[in-house]
Amino acid sequence: MDTDTAPPTAAAYRNLVLATVGFALTFWAWDLIAPLASWYGDRLSLSSFEQSLLVAVPVLVGSLGRVPAGALTDRYGARVMFPLVSALTIVPVLLLIVVKDSYGLMLVVGFLLGLGGTTFAIGIPLVNSWFPPAERGLALGVFGMGMGGVALSGYFTPRIAKHGENLPFVVVAVALAVYAVLATFLITDRPGRPVPTASLASRLGAAGRLRVTWELSALYAIGFGGIVAFGVYLPTYLKTWYELDPTDAGTKAAGFALVTVVFRPIGGWLSDRVHPALVTAVALGTVALLAIVQAFDPPLDPGGTVALLIMAAGLGTASGSVFALVSQVTPQAKVGSVTGIVGAMGGLGGFLPPLVMGAIYSAKGSYSIGFMLLSDLALAGCVYAYGRMRGIRPEGGEQPPAPKTPAAATPGGS
Repeated sequence: MDTDTAPPTAAAYRNLVLATVGFALTFWAWDLIAPLASWYGDRLSLSSFEQSLLVAVPVLVGSLGRVPAGALTDRYGARVMFPLVSALTIVPVLLLIVVKDSYGLMLVVGFLLGLGGTTFAIGIPLVNSWFPPAERGLALGVFGMGMGGVALSGYFTPRIAKHGENLPFVVVAVALAVYAVLATFLITDRPGRPVPTASLASRLGAAGRLRVTWELSALYAIGFGGIVAFGVYLPTYLKTWYELDPTDAGTKAAGFALVTVVFRPIGGWLSDRVHPALVTAVALGTVALLAIVQAFDPPLDPGGTVALLIMAAGLGTASGSVFALVSQVTPQAKVGSVTGIVGAMGGLGGFLPPLVMGAIYSAKGSYSIGFMLLSDLALAGCVYAYGRMRGIRPEGGEQPPAPKTPAAATPGGS
């Protein structure tokens, strides 16, 4: 099957759904600590920085782990990697029950919990291989909706915990076990997909030598990194600054995450029609503007809520459009490796802000400096995307896929 010309098959849509569900479940597991951070903070008498470090450790490990996960997916396929990683993530999820009274052990288990954050680099090459170039932006955006696992965690984890402090971990572990079994039998790699024969190190080195890998990494560190940072720290910010109770803070943080989920496929869909660099520039420019608004500490209702939700829309759109660029300029055999590096940088973009926000609040008693830093980064990304990335071309000098037109959208069109 030639996915460059053939329309998506039923198998393509089946794999898209399975990958998205798996991504959501493992992201829920990855984000299990954040909605309960204030509970852990009170239980273990943690400082603001210690609490920030606790929620940031899984982000760091999950981000760095995407590099080998993407390269291993290129080699062994998502059919092996998705059920394997889902099953292994059960271990740290259940260990959270055992170590809840020790901060040191919580950090160790949080390190292991980072494994759940690596499935992003498994799903991207799977989805990318099954869909033709003209439809990859939307398909990858739909897959990206799996980051809604953060919203699921923010909303359901504290509510489930009210019925038993260990219950959220048991529920997620069972869900991961069921998914691992289903994925083993239902996920299939595209027949005839290119399988690299070079070593893991040489493939990662080749991906790392592509200039576009690092350009996309920088943009994704702002877009997706912002999503991750808000996902893990927003409950703490809302509880500390606006004095919300943990459940209400988690609910509002889940709403933020839900908006990012909805706008990610919109970013991919727009990128199928206009250049994704332009979509990225507009989205990040919007984030820069609203971050300035939030830096002035508006009342939560309605000013703060509106500012945070518009930022969520911009970050979600940018995340979808950046990976539309990845699908345009990366050779199929290198998609996993490049995705791993770009995804790692995106996750690392989410590792530092919670630590910075916690440290700034501890030192200054305010979050304004943190939001101004976000504005500066988003503005820099906006300018770079518009000024440099609009002229990007696929490796080998080929033109990128043309945006869809009504004529091109007909069967057989490209």
